[in-house]
Amino acid sequence: MSKAGKLKNRLKTLREAKRIVVKIGSAVLTTSEGINLGLICRLADQLATLHERGVDIVLVSSGAVAAGRETIPAGHKLNDLPARQAASSIGQSRLMHEYDETFRRFGLVSSQILLTRDDLKHRDRFLNVRNTLSRLLEWRVIPIINENDTVAVQELEFGDNDTLASLILNVVEADLFINLTSADGVFDKNPDKNDDAKHLSHIANIGALDLDTMCDGKTAVGSGGMFSKMRAAHRAAQLGVPTLILAGKERMIIERVFNGEECGTWIVPDEKSVSRRKFWLAYHCDPAGDLVIDKGAEKALMAGGKSLLPAGISSVAGTFKAGELVRVVDADEKPIAVGLSCYSSEDMAKILGHKSDEIESILGKCPFPEAIHRDNLLLDAAL
Repeated sequence: MSKAGKLKNRLKTLREAKRIVVKIGSAVLTTSEGINLGLICRLADQLATLHERGVDIVLVSSGAVAAGRETIPAGHKLNDLPARQAASSIGQSRLMHEYDETFRRFGLVSSQILLTRDDLKHRDRFLNVRNTLSRLLEWRVIPIINENDTVAVQELEFGDNDTLASLILNVVEADLFINLTSADGVFDKNPDKNDDAKHLSHIANIGALDLDTMCDGKTAVGSGGMFSKMRAAHRAAQLGVPTLILAGKERMIIERVFNGEECGTWIVPDEKSVSRRKFWLAYHCDPAGDLVIDKGAEKALMAGGKSLLPAGISSVAGTFKAGELVRVVDADEKPIAVGLSCYSSEDMAKILGHKSDEIESILGKCPFPEAIHRDNLLLDAAL
């Protein structure tokens, strides 16, 4: 497709989107002196314009810790988890106050939702979050979502708000993901380290990219960096949602792209999207272990869409229970998929390499012929 054709399709998709998740990072939202109030005002102005067109807006905003950092008592440093959580507690209220007051000037109502991974991990709580967001959007409110840094511990953390935003896409069934970052979009290599780095305005197949090579390092203020943004875009693509990565500090950047200007990087969604159930299963928590598979099993999964059978497993790493999420990797430890294990790591180690009709003679029972059923398996997972 020609460059003009790509831009035309991009603009058509932008203007047809009815529900948009916008994520803004700390590196964009804050300065060395705290919250950038002028930027919040410009952001609210642009989102208000979309809102007036009937578009539902969900804002995922970082910045609480950075906003609180500048107000903590002199001499205190954020060198441990309690200090960062305390700074978040100070900064979150200030951040929401500014959002609330700014959106009010445009005649809009905003709300605050603070989440931990646990809120989306358990299906009943996931549904509660979805129902709350659905009602807020029905009321034409702009939900502002952040990780609940004040109470989150490591196992309950999303890690960064790019990850959180990618999960929110599934919760609200969004049509478009806009990620506002400190960079001018995506480059083929790190532009801070490579003078010959080329800007990518259009990415047709994000799953084919080597993100580890492209995106090294993290930003100084935020916790994600470009790798987490591309991983979030990969997840969005699996859901069938396009991503637009923009330089959030550029004036009226969202308005400009909706008016047809080619800015940032447009990431095309996959032609065949995964089910929202599989997406939730794959990304609700971190994998508890690995299943190393042979070439035959890899071919059956990738080309045949089959379930993973014990016969194709070469080894087991980690300790996990039946029903927990595990990675499926090849002999070189390259990730192939994630899925819910039908067996614990202890039982899996006993039956690996064996045919399904031998499981009962080994374990004394055979509740499942598969190691992972294909309905609970997501290929090419963006971990």
